[in-house]
Amino acid sequence: MTHVGILGGSFNPAHRGHRGITLAAIDALALDEAWWLVSPGNPLKDAANDMAPLPARLTSAKRMARRAPIRATDIEARLHTRYTLDTIRKLKRRYPKIRFIWLMGADNLADFHRWKNWRAIAREVPIAVIARPGYDGRALAAPAMGWLRRFQRRTDHAKSWTTWRLPALVLLRFRPDPTSATGLRAKNPDWVQHVAGPVVLPRS
Repeated sequence: MTHVGILGGSFNPAHRGHRGITLAAIDALALDEAWWLVSPGNPLKDAANDMAPLPARLTSAKRMARRAPIRATDIEARLHTRYTLDTIRKLKRRYPKIRFIWLMGADNLADFHRWKNWRAIAREVPIAVIARPGYDGRALAAPAMGWLRRFQRRTDHAKSWTTWRLPALVLLRFRPDPTSATGLRAKNPDWVQHVAGPVVLPRS
């Protein structure tokens, strides 16, 4: 059985912070690899006017994932799923020999209660929440954490996640990286123009 962590996001663009927390999570959870699900569109960001096209964001993610056990993929677009719960269920059906754990930053946990069928997501896969500077307080006080707290597992048992009864959540804390996609876009609004050239990764 292969153990895979899933990190979904816009990756607008992908950056060293994504890579750093993913590699740390792979180690903390004893994963074989992690998948970056580059979203074709985030329902909570439909009003965003600075979202780059999917091909540019996917290329950005593939470049940042080079030479690491990280696979950047646009499989959500190919699965025609818009919501995380639907994506997870389809992935579990398509890859029955893979055990998945959902990875999210503390910023996502803070808004998790706004995700469609968020409790059902927690009943489908374990969740590992990665601390993020400036968001931990909000995350721990969030409505979703109020429900999830009873299912929290000890951090020093993180490598045993495949044995946990669902729902299950573990909080992970690594060396903080202040890099953010918002900051990178502000610094270089034309970053999409610099993304060019194919990047070949193993097929998913």
